[in-house]
Amino acid sequence: MAETSASSPLWAGRFEQPMDAAAWALNASLSVDRRLALVDVRVNQVWAEALEEAGVLSAAERAALVAGLETLRQEFQSGNFVFQPTDEDIHTAVERRLRELVGPLGGKIATGRSRNDLVATDLRLWLMEQLGALEGALLEVQKALLDQAEASGDLYLPGYTHLQRAQPVLLAHWWLAYFWPLERDRQRLGDLYPRIAVMPMGAAALAGSGFPIDREHLARRLGFLAVASNSLDAVADRDFAAEFLFVAAMLGIHLSQLAEMVILFCSQEFGFLEIPDAFATGSSLMPQKKNPDLFELTRAKAGTLLGHLTALLAVLKGLPLAYNKDLQEDKAQVFGAMDTLLSVLPVLAAAIRALRVRAERMQGAVSAELMATDLADYLVEQGLPFREAHAVVGQVVRLALARGQSLDALDQEALLAIHPLLDERALAILQPRHSLARRNLSGGSGPLAVRTQLHAARAALLQRVLPDSSENVREERTSRS
Repeated sequence: MAETSASSPLWAGRFEQPMDAAAWALNASLSVDRRLALVDVRVNQVWAEALEEAGVLSAAERAALVAGLETLRQEFQSGNFVFQPTDEDIHTAVERRLRELVGPLGGKIATGRSRNDLVATDLRLWLMEQLGALEGALLEVQKALLDQAEASGDLYLPGYTHLQRAQPVLLAHWWLAYFWPLERDRQRLGDLYPRIAVMPMGAAALAGSGFPIDREHLARRLGFLAVASNSLDAVADRDFAAEFLFVAAMLGIHLSQLAEMVILFCSQEFGFLEIPDAFATGSSLMPQKKNPDLFELTRAKAGTLLGHLTALLAVLKGLPLAYNKDLQEDKAQVFGAMDTLLSVLPVLAAAIRALRVRAERMQGAVSAELMATDLADYLVEQGLPFREAHAVVGQVVRLALARGQSLDALDQEALLAIHPLLDERALAILQPRHSLARRNLSGGSGPLAVRTQLHAARAALLQRVLPDSSENVREERTSRS
């Protein structure tokens, strides 16, 4: 006979036999959702006040419940709360301990609600609060990129397409090319917030509470921006979680792309950047090695974040209305993604700040061939159609390759033999500074354009995208286990 659990869950009245122990272990979620403890206590306190306003509780009953819940809050904060084997989830644990503190009155806290609307409310509140910490960590990476860009001065390097040297760009422009994708990610956090801040509480199990709860007042007290319009949708909706996981995955991809280029640029083959010892590792076998492990781990975490998104989307696919236990899997994905980002971002910000630029190696990689487009543009300015100019410069490149020479080393006679417009003025085009100076249009890689871009990036950092209530994650409202 299978071993059975000695638990007495909140729903045990319907059942004659206790739950199988292995089934109980699979069904329980306390190991994951216990970090919602302080949020759950807070929601319960406000719910007690709503029940009083609805005429369900007397003022004395409400005061006793709120006081008991305050004791719970202190126990969670101090680490003195003792979980029991009968605690199926954090909501069960809170209600069980409340009954221990205030007696049978504690059972009244569950009036007019369900764990279905409670868990959805808790998760939304937790995420609303944690987004502030995430934005702060993301801002530090952006600041590190911007600091590097501002310190780059007029240094330049090859820009790449297909991982082949293409045209010269300012190093500041290169750093900022990673700043703006992160700014889009930060803006997505702000766009997401109003869709998270919709309160499910009052939807009960699926049909709505049977008591006259003032949901709008309840939402304001908890810090929500709106209430869910449909009770069925309220308990089933996990769009906000999936959308957060998309933002997290997109952010992870951008961090991975940045990490990949740093890894390449720190290799001996490139040698453009150097990682200080504090952010590198060595080899247990090869004494000479200096490895970019932290950037490699950043690159790998993108896969972890994509996995969290894919996992939740797979759970949500095909679910019938309204609540299903499948939705218990949402928290592991949301918590995992948040933990991953909050562990990676601070280290990455410090590592980016510490990177050393090897200017001579970087600028030395910009050869005359990278100004081939500028030579074609010069011929266009002399009246040639661009396609003809392109073909002429292609012949020049082919000649240089055949001779094993750089473009600017070709003799004037050979150039004129290709086209009469390739006079001495054409050779003067083949200079990195000249190429950069031609690209001062808005968003371009020229010095003036980059200076404007630096100002725009600095201004962007001053604009926080989340409401004040989310910027400062209060310690007493956060529980990490």
